Parts: sequence; C-alpha cells; structure tokens
Amino acid sequence: MVTEKIELIKEAIKARGSAVVAFSGGVDSTTLAALAFEALGEKAVAVTIDSPLFPRRQLETAVKTACEIGIEHKILTFSQLSLPYFSANTLNRCYFCKKALLETLLDFAEKAGYNVVLEGTNSSELQGEYRPGYRAVQEAGDKVFSPFMEFDVTKEQIREIASKLSLSAASRPSAACLATRFPYGQPITVESLQRIERAEDFLYSLGFSQFRVRMHEYLARIEVIQEEFEDVLRKREKIVRRLKSLGFDYITLDLEGFRSGSMDEPYIREKEIIRH
Repeated sequence: MVTEKIELIKEAIKARGSAVVAFSGGVDSTTLAALAFEALGEKAVAVTIDSPLFPRRQLETAVKTACEIGIEHKILTFSQLSLPYFSANTLNRCYFCKKALLETLLDFAEKAGYNVVLEGTNSSELQGEYRPGYRAVQEAGDKVFSPFMEFDVTKEQIREIASKLSLSAASRPSAACLATRFPYGQPITVESLQRIERAEDFLYSLGFSQFRVRMHEYLARIEVIQEEFEDVLRKREKIVRRLKSLGFDYITLDLEGFRSGSMDEPYIREKEIIRH
C-alpha cells in the first residue's frame, strides 16, 4: 500500500510542474521534500521559515537534511510576533500563524516562478486533535497542495516511506513550534520563547529523546516519555538548577508524560462536556 501511495504522490506532484516545499526538517516535510525532488528534480525547492518559534537546533537540522536529500534549500525570515492575534495567543493562534506562513511561501513561489506550495499535513493529525491551522491550508485552495491528506497518508506511513527512501528523519522525534509550549491566553514574547528554547536545549544535552517544557508563567512543566521518568529524577538537581537560572520559579514533572498537543486538552475536554 505504501509503495502505491508513493507513486500516486509523485505523479500528483509531477503534474504540478514545479513546487515550493514548506520545509521544517521534520519527518513529514523531509519525506515530502524527498518525493518532490524525485518527481521534479531542480523544479522543486525546499523553503524553511526562520522565526523566533523555530529553534536554532531545528534550523541546523533542516539545513543538513536538505543537503542529504539534494534539494535546493532557501531560508526566509519571518516573525509571527508581529501578528496581533498571534502574540495574544488566542485559540485561533495556529490559524493566523499558518495563514501568514503560507502567504509568505506563496509570495516567494509567485516571485520565483513556482506553480504550487506543498505542505505536509497528514491524515493522523486531524484525528481528535485541535487543528485550526489546517483551515488556512484549505482556504488557500489550489495554490497549496497537501499530498498526505489527498492520499490519506498517516504519520506511521510517512515514517515507513521515509525508511524506504533511507532518510535519516525516519526515526526523528516529532517536533512542534515553540508556541505550543504556552497555554492559550498567556502572551507569547521573544524573551519567553528564548527561555523555553534554552530549557529544552539543556534537556537535549542531558540525553532526553522526546520531551517538551511547557511554560505556565513562571512554572515549567516538563513532559518526557515515561521510560525516561527515572532519568529525570536522577538528574533533577541539574535540571532544577539550570531552569531556575533561566527564570523559572517552579520546576515540575508531568506525571502523564509526553504527549503532543497537551495544551489543547482543556479545550477539547470542554468541547466534549458541552457535546454530552
């Protein structure tokens, strides 16, 4: 089934003639960029948006991964913090962000002579999680193409495709922009983003594999996979010392462990209560 989907995706991309790939260096966009490069060759370009929400470590990974694929790679600078609805951190934050990012990519595509923007939303992402950002993709119409949605490709299948293509991103942990570390309604600032990035860089340096540092004003809520709970406790003095030096007053470990979209849980729970 995966082999068949690979061919369908490549045919659909080839039919577009030329394309800009929205590229973060994560497994979804890496797999999409590799397929686009196979289908279009030099008529495909990977474009990464460098912003305060995009950690330096991920930017470095994106650069290396584009080289690995062989696709041309461009980096555009953009700050979502200039968007009033974004920095206020409303429930529709992701919509305003995605819309602005797509407009930036579409503007680049038009000026550089590319026919379409490819983006990597997959069918697993719309199952249960709150995804207002995808509305911006739908509103863009034919100018933006989401092959993994078009052909019902799940996250697991993307990893399988990445393995088939021998991409280093195949086993890369899922990443999300730094704005997902804040509860809705808490303003997002350059300083708070830097604090989160430094905290997560420190956890990465300690060898943790899949984690988030969620910021509730001056409280840090650390999520790690349950297999690494004991490691957190062994290293807790180092972690507490470093995170307090960054300006956090309280350092906590979330007993539910790592999960994507944990800041959406209160909102989803409220919707379920209303529904019932």
